[in-house]
Amino acid sequence: MSRLGNLGGRLYRGEVSVDFVGRRKIFYMVSGLILAISVGAVLIFGLNYSVDFKGGSLFEFSASGTAATTTKIDQVVNSVFPGANPTTTETRPPSKPPLWQIQTVQTSFKTGNAVQNALTRAFHLGNNAVTRTFVSSTWGSQISQKALEGLIAFLIAIVIYLSIAFEWKMAAAALVALAHDIVITIGVYALTRFQVSPASVIGLLTILGYSLYDTVVVFDKVRENTAGLTSTRKSTYTTAANLALNQTLVRSINTSLIALLPVAAILAVSVTLLGNGELKDLSLVLFVGMLSGTYSSICIATPVLVDLKEREPQYKQLARQVALREAGGRARLRKAKATAGGGASGTGAGSSAAVLTDQEADGDLAEDQPGDDQPADVTRPATTGTDEPVPAARTTGGSGGASRGSGAVRPGPRQQPRRTSAAKRRPAGKKKRR
Repeated sequence: MSRLGNLGGRLYRGEVSVDFVGRRKIFYMVSGLILAISVGAVLIFGLNYSVDFKGGSLFEFSASGTAATTTKIDQVVNSVFPGANPTTTETRPPSKPPLWQIQTVQTSFKTGNAVQNALTRAFHLGNNAVTRTFVSSTWGSQISQKALEGLIAFLIAIVIYLSIAFEWKMAAAALVALAHDIVITIGVYALTRFQVSPASVIGLLTILGYSLYDTVVVFDKVRENTAGLTSTRKSTYTTAANLALNQTLVRSINTSLIALLPVAAILAVSVTLLGNGELKDLSLVLFVGMLSGTYSSICIATPVLVDLKEREPQYKQLARQVALREAGGRARLRKAKATAGGGASGTGAGSSAAVLTDQEADGDLAEDQPGDDQPADVTRPATTGTDEPVPAARTTGGSGGASRGSGAVRPGPRQQPRRTSAAKRRPAGKKKRR
């Protein structure tokens, strides 16, 4: 966990970065393939609606032992009601015999009694052991209509909130991510042939809220990183948005793992131990939706937002300016390396030329100093407020005095001390007459 914490800190500071936005075309291709498979599954296989949506008759009974099987139950029902089109599912409650549910098309009262009697005789059940429930198709269509209305109202509320809290482009990117999650979840239901029940609709609305929550957290960090970006001109919108993704990456992963672990446990128990039921329908849609929501909030929502924002003129101009500045910096770096390489391989004269070039870049310091062309051994007489010269102090020491007496000249110019305000400035190279 300490390593994960260190990684999160490095991601937040920008020391380590994953280029999610730069690889957005790869993510678009992966999502496009998954969406194509999901849409194809819905068109080819369709959805397995429960009796609550399509209406019909539901027969339930408990049978211990191995006498009852799905195939045998279907045979018994079809022998009495040939057009029943039964769908048989098994539920295994804890410490109880298996519960069998048979869904058929709408039957008359007389046909329903015949099916009940046939099931009782085939599996040696007691009186009233088989229960029968009639669900009207009108009631199922009302459930479908209410579910669609709730979904539309939810999406409208999300658009209004994000447009007010952030901006409309963030709302559009969030809607793209939500549609991505909805299509993938529905496609998984079509592939696995799980029943679509009212619990599935409840779970779908739940995972939409979860996916939106994760997207809003990332968008808030994107807004914080891109505030004042056009005035500072330090980075492009793409770079700032990618940094926001990396700064919230560990939080998104931790939140998703904590949420997915219990949902995965519920799904495993409901499939292996409990069989079909409301718990299975709810856990499947939660698991698929949370997994898809985590992926879409990182790899879909923010890249779509970047594509929308980079089309604005101000961010286009910002990208050009940042690219031009980076290109100029690289050119200066190459020039400096070339100059340093030439000075190291050249002669002493070349080295002196390189040093002179640096001095020219910093400014000619000796240009403003008077008398720099005079020999170093000449001691200038100091002046007072009058024209009377003041003799210079004698130097002590044998070798130093001899060196100065022999007329030896230092190889380079010496910077003279700055004159006082009382002293008059003379042109360089001219001496005052004694």
